[in-house]
Amino acid sequence: MFTMKAISIPLKLINLQDDGFHLLMEVVVFKEQHLAVLDTGASRTVFDKSLIEEYLSESMQVSDEINAATLFTTTTTIQATLPLLKIGTLKIRDYETVAFDLQSVSDTYQQFGHPPIKGIIGGDILMQYKAVIDYKKLQLRLYKE
Repeated sequence: MFTMKAISIPLKLINLQDDGFHLLMEVVVFKEQHLAVLDTGASRTVFDKSLIEEYLSESMQVSDEINAATLFTTTTTIQATLPLLKIGTLKIRDYETVAFDLQSVSDTYQQFGHPPIKGIIGGDILMQYKAVIDYKKLQLRLYKE
C-alpha cells in the first residue's frame, strides 16, 4: 500500500479589481524564487519566455504551434526542460515545460501593485500531485507517493 505525503504550499490571494481573485504561489526555478499564478483552468504549467531564454537558450525548441492551453494566447511557444522545479518541498526534476511571453500578464499584476509573474501552475502538475486548494487556510496541498 502506498503512503501519500502531503506537501503544503502557502498561497497569496490577490484581487485584480474587476477580474476577480487570483492565487499566487512561490516556485523555485534556476535556483531563484519566482511568483506563479495558480490556474486550475490552464491545462499546462508554463513559464515566461524571457526566463527560459535567459537560462536555456542553448537547449530550447521553438514552435509556431499553440500547444499550451491557458487563459493567455500566443503565436510562438518554446519547449524546454527545466533541470529542477521546486514547489514548496516538492522537487520535480527534468520538468518538460512550455514557455511564452507573460510580460503583459506580469505588467497587469504590477499595475495593481503586485510583484511580477514568471509562471502559471496548471492542470498537469495539479492533477499529477492530486492538488487540494484550501481557500480558508490559503494553502495548496500536493500529494506525493
